[in-house]
Amino acid sequence: MQKANVQEDSQTRSRRRTLVAQLSGPVRSFLATEAGSAGLLLAAVVVALVWANSPWSDSYTALWATEASFSIGGADLSMSLGHWVSDGLMALFFFVIGLEVRYEVSVGVLTDRRRVVIPALAGIGGMLVPALLYLVIAPGGDASNGWGVVIGTDTAFMLGALAVVGPRFVTQLRVFLLAITVIDDIVAVAVIGLVFSESVRPLLVLAALALCVVLAGLSRLGAWRTAPYVLIALALWLVTFEAGLHASIAGMLGGLLIPARAPTRQAVDRAARLFRAFRQSPRPDVGRTARMGLQRAVSVNERLQTVLHPWTSYVVVPVFALASAGVDLRDGVLAEALSSSVTWAVVVGLVIGKLVGLGGFALGGARLGLGKLPRGVGEGQVLGGAVLSGIGFTVSLLIAGLAFEDPALRAQATVGILLAALLSALLGWVVFHLAAVLRGETEADLPRFLDRPVDPATDHITGPPDAPLTLVEYGDYECPFCAHATGVAQELQQRFGDRLRYVFRHLPLPDVHEHSELAARAAVAADAQGRFWQMHDLLFAHQDQLEFEDILGYAGQIGLDVERFLEDLDSERTAARVRADVASAEASGAQGAPTFFIGNRRHTGPYDAQTLAARLEASGAGGGPA
Repeated sequence: MQKANVQEDSQTRSRRRTLVAQLSGPVRSFLATEAGSAGLLLAAVVVALVWANSPWSDSYTALWATEASFSIGGADLSMSLGHWVSDGLMALFFFVIGLEVRYEVSVGVLTDRRRVVIPALAGIGGMLVPALLYLVIAPGGDASNGWGVVIGTDTAFMLGALAVVGPRFVTQLRVFLLAITVIDDIVAVAVIGLVFSESVRPLLVLAALALCVVLAGLSRLGAWRTAPYVLIALALWLVTFEAGLHASIAGMLGGLLIPARAPTRQAVDRAARLFRAFRQSPRPDVGRTARMGLQRAVSVNERLQTVLHPWTSYVVVPVFALASAGVDLRDGVLAEALSSSVTWAVVVGLVIGKLVGLGGFALGGARLGLGKLPRGVGEGQVLGGAVLSGIGFTVSLLIAGLAFEDPALRAQATVGILLAALLSALLGWVVFHLAAVLRGETEADLPRFLDRPVDPATDHITGPPDAPLTLVEYGDYECPFCAHATGVAQELQQRFGDRLRYVFRHLPLPDVHEHSELAARAAVAADAQGRFWQMHDLLFAHQDQLEFEDILGYAGQIGLDVERFLEDLDSERTAARVRADVASAEASGAQGAPTFFIGNRRHTGPYDAQTLAARLEASGAGGGPA
């Protein structure tokens, strides 16, 4: 009976882990979606240029000048299609950017303030230097209004170019560049909203601020459905537009005010129970309850990103490019642009300014000890990423349309933006190639292989030491997702039997989990008396009870010599054992818990039982333990 209960509990925990993997999958695909939209964006640019320079160019101009309106009762909102794109669709674009920024600050790459310093410096340099270079080349008259054109970076286009011309395994470099563009985007939207707004109506501005307060307060009231957030964000957009501010600032503020959070253990457990109930009784009412449980387990921020991000990447940005990149280059316009100071101010500001500003501030800050570059990212690759940041496309085109009333200046700036994108991609390829040849920077990622081979004499292993399949986990006893993963490991052991050896290594994260290091030492101290796995299971089963007195109770519960356990708990040998695991985790590219290795290769992606089983089967094709 007890064995059956243990097996059922194992299966329940495994399903929880599967659920977590399914929920977080769309978030992990964010960067892939951004990069994948670059080809469609490029196609839209080509279509716009061909159309605007064809015998049917009048239809291109007429299309975007067409009036479109919405009327409800006596209220009417009417704009040309071009303005609907720049003030409507682009507000949605910046809304998604705001969601992404809030996510990264709350639970993403910007949560660790120590990792923010270098991206912040790079972001500041990547705006100041380009703007100064622009003003040096185009110092007077209406041309000087275009300094904002060179401060932004088109994330989608940049990541697409990085996938083509950058090194293999660019995960860390992409995350680093994404952190920099967060700062670029915030400042660019502030410039758009404050510098290029029309006459402002103060009362409506106050109304917009009131809506911001309401939007921020929804989460405090426990609102978890998306509808209230969306409705207030739409009202904020409308009021901001009527107030005379550019609608992009409403989009960014709306996104920033919608909170993001990591799924709590209680919410995930509840969703898992509801999901299991639906499997046992697949009725519509039970299914509706299960669906609501799944939704509540994930923050509104992430749910909105999952829905809206593909639309902005594959529809909004290409449509904006189609509406904005169509410059008629006939009748001497191209020749005039190539001889214009505005064109070359944009080119120099974006290409050279980003390289010097972003790259110089990042490397300078790292060498001065103000912060560190991401592990696996070389200095040459930082410079390559800085060059690609000169692809300002979407934001630059938007600001150019706002900064220049003169169509000739706008056309010259657009030519400069297109030239800068082309030159940045080509120069980026050159820089990455030189970094690979001269500095050996052929990849830009964390280590992908297990640094310290599995050693039966020292490692915590369950299963035959010479089993042909190996699963290594770096875990933290206070991490709820590591606790869920123990069920996955047990399910895999039941599935593979003597073909699998499971290895647990310690990766306590004391900055996040204050009791994790004590718990890791307790497990090692129990191992000295041959009771590691018993202590291991108890620690995970009582994650919310890991005080010193609790751990002493667990030692007595599994029959340890408590006096000896206390000596081992405080010994330098035990502390060194935990430090050795942490060092091997860092050297192996494991920065969070849980991290799995299939054989000696780091596993990326979902770590539910089905996915890991498939990877283990594939690794077994070669035979023998790794």
